[in-house]
Amino acid sequence: MLIVSLSGCGRSPPLMIAGGRVFVLPCIQKIQRITLNTLTLNVKSDKVYTRHGVPISVTGIAQVKIQGQNKEMLAAACQMFMGKSEGEVSQIALETLEGHQRAIIAHLTVEEIYQDRKKFSEQVFKVASSDLVNMGIGVVSYTLKDVHDDQVQRDARIGEAQFKRDAVMKEAHAMQEKVSAQYKNEIEMAKAQRDYELKKAAYDVEVNTKKAESEMAYQLQVAKTKQRIEEEKMQVQVVERTQQITLQEQEITRREKELEAKVRKPAEAERYRIEKLAEAERLQLIMEAEAEAESIRMKGEAEAFALEAKGRAEAEQMAKKAEAFHEYKEGAMVDMLLEKLPLMAEEISKPLCAAQKVTMVSSGGSDVGAAKLTGEVLDIMTRLPSA
Repeated sequence: MLIVSLSGCGRSPPLMIAGGRVFVLPCIQKIQRITLNTLTLNVKSDKVYTRHGVPISVTGIAQVKIQGQNKEMLAAACQMFMGKSEGEVSQIALETLEGHQRAIIAHLTVEEIYQDRKKFSEQVFKVASSDLVNMGIGVVSYTLKDVHDDQVQRDARIGEAQFKRDAVMKEAHAMQEKVSAQYKNEIEMAKAQRDYELKKAAYDVEVNTKKAESEMAYQLQVAKTKQRIEEEKMQVQVVERTQQITLQEQEITRREKELEAKVRKPAEAERYRIEKLAEAERLQLIMEAEAEAESIRMKGEAEAFALEAKGRAEAEQMAKKAEAFHEYKEGAMVDMLLEKLPLMAEEISKPLCAAQKVTMVSSGGSDVGAAKLTGEVLDIMTRLPSA
């Protein structure tokens, strides 16, 4: 609701409050109200002549509202509708819209209104909005609800009846033509059947002849085909046999490679390893033999050097002893003999010590066994100095 407070003195402009509250001094200020609700209008125009003079009836639905947000439009609405009821405001807006709707219908044809209702609604909305805005009323929406044309419907019913009449007449004429055409077709079919039978008799002879030739040609072709199939089978067998031989050769090659990989190669590797081991052992033996020979040679050289040194020492000793013997003569020789007797006894008895068994043959003496053996050794020792 819109509340307007008017000053009692009339000097200040009226106070317009849209949907609010105000404090009013009684007897000094006066309050008047107008509605701000949205109004739905049923805009109906009966029997309006279009541009070609065809009368039609049009019904539209419009929603209008006093614009309380715009102060200028609100002021214009207050001037136009202050003190009027909601029904009076609706009637004024309805008459305005109905007048614009009639004016637009008069400038269009029936076909344009039927075919493009959206264009008609847009024109009514545009023209009515520009006029109602001066009253402070805004058109929220406008929709064309119904278009009714009595003359068109009457013409449509007449046209429908004429169409049905023409349809019946055309159907009867078509039936007549159908029967006539059917008879003609039957006559033509009979003639065609006669010609067919005559020609068929002539064709049967030719067909049978061609059929016999065809059967003979077929049998010949079957024989040729069988022969070709047999040849192709032989070719297939040859190819299969060739493939089998190829597969066998590949299998033999594979087995040879497998044998070479699993047997020959390991055997060759083992033989190579054994040869290398034998070569290494041979080289080791050769080196050991060379080392042993070198050791023996060096040992022999050392022993020879030692023997040579020993011989030189003994020779020098013997020379010195000879000089001593020459000086001492028999006393020195006796002393030397006594010194060497134990060594002589050891050397004489050494073979006997190595013997496991000694057999003594007695010549008739009184000594036997060990005494006999001892006597023999002593006898040898007594004979050596004389020698």
